[in-house]
Parts: sequence; C-alpha cells; structure tokens
Amino acid sequence: MNGKRAVVVGASRGLGAAVAHRLAAQGAAVVLVARSAGRAAEVARAIAATGARAIAIGGDAARYADMQRVMAECGAQLGRPDILVNNAAVIEPIGRFVDTDPAAWAGNVGVTLLGAYHAARAFLGAGDAAGRVVVNVSSGAAHKPFEGWSAYCTAKAGLHMLTLALAAELGAQGLRVYGYAPGLVDTGMQETIRASGINPISRKRRDELAPPEVPARIIAYLCSEDAADLAGQELDYRNASLRRRAGVPPLA
Repeated sequence: MNGKRAVVVGASRGLGAAVAHRLAAQGAAVVLVARSAGRAAEVARAIAATGARAIAIGGDAARYADMQRVMAECGAQLGRPDILVNNAAVIEPIGRFVDTDPAAWAGNVGVTLLGAYHAARAFLGAGDAAGRVVVNVSSGAAHKPFEGWSAYCTAKAGLHMLTLALAAELGAQGLRVYGYAPGLVDTGMQETIRASGINPISRKRRDELAPPEVPARIIAYLCSEDAADLAGQELDYRNASLRRRAGVPPLA
C-alpha cells in the first residue's frame, strides 16, 4: 500500500474506522469521510499518532456535491485517490413495509445505494480507471430478504448490481471492483438491530458477531494487487480461500 491514497466513506466508527486503520497500517495515506466530521477527525488523529498519514473530511454520501468536494480535497492534500471503500450505510427504517415512512425509506436508499454511486462517480471522474480499486461493502441482505428491512435489503441488492455494472463497464480499462459482504459485525448498526427485536438477526448475541478488525483485514487485502484475480466479483466472509489469503482465521 506504500504510496497509495485511500478514501473510506463511512469511516467515523465501526467497520469503516477499522478499514482506515488497516489500510494506514499497510502504508496507505487515508481519507476518512463521514457525516460526523468530529468523530472521523478523532479516528484520523489516532491513525496519525501511529506515524501514518490520515485526514478527515466531513461529507454526506447522499449528496453528490459532497463527494465531489471530498475527492477534490483528497487530490489537493494527498494526491489523486487510488482506492475507494464504500462503507456508508444505514439500517433504518426498521419495521413492517406498510408502516414505513416514505421519506425515511428513500433516505436509506440515498445513503446506502446512491451514496456508493455518488462516491464512485466522483472518484472515477471522467473515467480514469486504470490501476484503481473500488470495494463496495455489501451484505447478505442483498440476496435474502429480512423482515423489517425492506429499505436496507433493496438498497444492498442495488449495490450488488452497481458492483457488477462497474466491473462490466470499466474492468477492461483496469478498474478493480469488488463487493464484500462481511457478515454480522460488532458495530453500532447491530446495536440498532438488536434494539428493534425484529427478525432473527436481532436475537444474535454480541459474542456471535465478528470484531470489525477481521473484515477490515479482508477488505484491505482486496485493495491490494494480490487480489487482482478476484476483481469483478461479490465475495463474502464465508469464502475460506479468501480468508486464508487475507491471513484471517477460518470460521469455526
């Protein structure tokens, strides 16, 4: 990762923060992007304290202009970004479809799906794709419906297709794009899910969840050239070969 510049969207806590730490530990300069600029700045300071280069930029992935500004600021302060990790997502609204608020439902899609589009569109600019990497953080919810999660499942299904569309259009030009579904990770989103009491996922114990550092290590591996042969695919945490290659323990 030495000499690489990585933008992590949704990096103020949880998985996004862990990904930023891991990329920085491997030599990348990192840009942490979040609506909560203060929390992102705290993570950036912790990374910088290790001797790595890290900056935080406040921005809402649901706004294309914000993502354009993020990429421009990255270019001005660090240089053109080489890596984009799309981690921004929200789980709300949780509830029966007929009870959901249309504005909240659209807001989920705005962050979880359109946010990834906005970041990737700004990252790629006019199509300069060669040697660059996009990792979209996917979910099992992209392929299986869960009660109460109609907005989140729909948005993640769209994100899966966005990954495939980017690979189909720009893979031949040198863009490496991946989807990665990390499974159940011990993050703030899981706290919200447990509090909802809806569907079996809400009844998972915290000790059944993966620490964020495990999927972060796999995502960082996908950003490396060692994973080039896997480009264009959606992968998940159950992939034993990927876990082995990324140096994380096998599943029990």
